[in-house]
Amino acid sequence: MAGADAELAAATGDVEEAAPLVPGPGARRAPAPPTTGAVRDVRLLSSAFLFVFLAYHAAQNLQSTVNTDENLGDISLGVLYTSFTAFSAVGSAVVRWMGSKRALAVGTSGYLLFIAANLVPSWYTMVPASLYLGFTASIIWVGQGTYLTSAALSHARENNFPEGPTLGSFNGEFWGMFASTQVIGNLISLALLRNGKDGGSVTGKNLLFAVFLGCMIVGIVLMCLLSKRDEKRDNTPTHSSFGVMLKYIIAPLKDQRMLLTIPLIAYSGLQQAFVWAVFTKSIVTPVLGISGVGGAMAIYGAADVVCSLVAGRLTSGLRSAAFIVSVGAILQAIVLFWLLLFYSPMDGLLGAAIPLFIGALWGVGDGVLNTQLSALLGLLFEDVKEAAFAQLKVWQSGAIAVIFFLSPSITLEAMLILMAASLVISFGSFLLLTLVVEKSSPVIA
Repeated sequence: MAGADAELAAATGDVEEAAPLVPGPGARRAPAPPTTGAVRDVRLLSSAFLFVFLAYHAAQNLQSTVNTDENLGDISLGVLYTSFTAFSAVGSAVVRWMGSKRALAVGTSGYLLFIAANLVPSWYTMVPASLYLGFTASIIWVGQGTYLTSAALSHARENNFPEGPTLGSFNGEFWGMFASTQVIGNLISLALLRNGKDGGSVTGKNLLFAVFLGCMIVGIVLMCLLSKRDEKRDNTPTHSSFGVMLKYIIAPLKDQRMLLTIPLIAYSGLQQAFVWAVFTKSIVTPVLGISGVGGAMAIYGAADVVCSLVAGRLTSGLRSAAFIVSVGAILQAIVLFWLLLFYSPMDGLLGAAIPLFIGALWGVGDGVLNTQLSALLGLLFEDVKEAAFAQLKVWQSGAIAVIFFLSPSITLEAMLILMAASLVISFGSFLLLTLVVEKSSPVIA
């Protein structure tokens, strides 16, 4: 990531009078130290996720190409996200028991096993690896949300910064780095499989997944270098029994704010899976061929990176978040309705450019949703942040699984109608959320 260490610290405090997303103690701007433990940790965390997910995302994009026997690749991903959905309900309990740092390291093991299974793909390796990855993914993502939120709030309090801009900046840096996994991973795939068709030769494929295993190991090492954060200082309660823990997990569902956020969370999963399962197959491949998937996804990832960084820097409160989400929603709505009403594959340079342009616009929307949802949950549900991030992954991964299971059996037109309806409902629910929060918090900017 570009910029000196002081840049992120300064960015968290560059809005002197901005009100936080939710009511909190007033904060005056203070000079930022050159480097803090929280800044170091968020960059270590971002780098670890970069190495882990550049490998996983590229492998995921290739599943329908390299594991075609009896649709093994697609079915494995469907099993993975179904498992992810089921285990996400208890992910917060596991993270609370293990601590977010240990949960992050253990959670990486599932991704390592999934990549290893691709070296010897069969029903006996891929399906069990997918089931286990669903469990560890629920741990790593709850751990990520908890750890990053704890680091951001700690940084804000220690340096007398407003919490909203701090969380926005930390999430912007993390999601910007994370979005670059689509660029780097797909370029590696393109380089190692460039001489093959339908996934490349066996030798090229095995070399690719061996490189990905090396990336996974680097990611695990970086996870182990993270500082242990004192999450109890951030008002996360301890639990004496499973019953009390269960009440803690479902507590956000009793909050009107979470119920209004869930549709947008679900749509964020739908729009990600739409890119992976539908956009690459039905929009990119007919025009650019299988070899064009890597390039289109690299452009999608590059737009995601830029938007994540910009959106994170601009987040200062609920109104700014509402504006940013509105921009992303409008762009994705334009793409969906244009594909539904006007699009048809074209020859020539213009026809080849259209899928790339669509990918870039879609990446903007994905970057918006990732940064803003994480910042919103971190501030609105600070006292139950593990449970809130568990809910994020329950609804998000469930929506992803729906797309993977539906995409082989419904038409592109039906999928576009489903996506457009989901976007309208989720955006309306989000606008209602802004009214509810502003009404109960008149000091919000």
